[in-house]
Amino acid sequence: MSKKVTGIVAYIALIGWLIAFLAGDKEGAKFHLNQALVVNVAVLINNLILSWILGLIPVLGGFVSLIISIFLLVCWILGLVYAIKEENKEVPVLGAIKILK
Repeated sequence: MSKKVTGIVAYIALIGWLIAFLAGDKEGAKFHLNQALVVNVAVLINNLILSWILGLIPVLGGFVSLIISIFLLVCWILGLVYAIKEENKEVPVLGAIKILK
């Protein structure tokens, strides 16, 4: 896969990231592989842990959970758009986290 395709596929859930990591251009798309991994892990943590914990708080917990979910969706969309444009821009807040070196 080319750098662009690898970057785009990486944003398609964790299975897409795994396919991009194993079969794609790791060196060319390393930036987007890292960004996609950070966003996907954040979504996973939000869905499995934060939403459950925040769900225990009446009204406010649901609102905070919704705001976090919308923020993560925006991060995912921005990352995907940056990968399509082949730009190495970080997603807001989460972009500074480096998992892959």
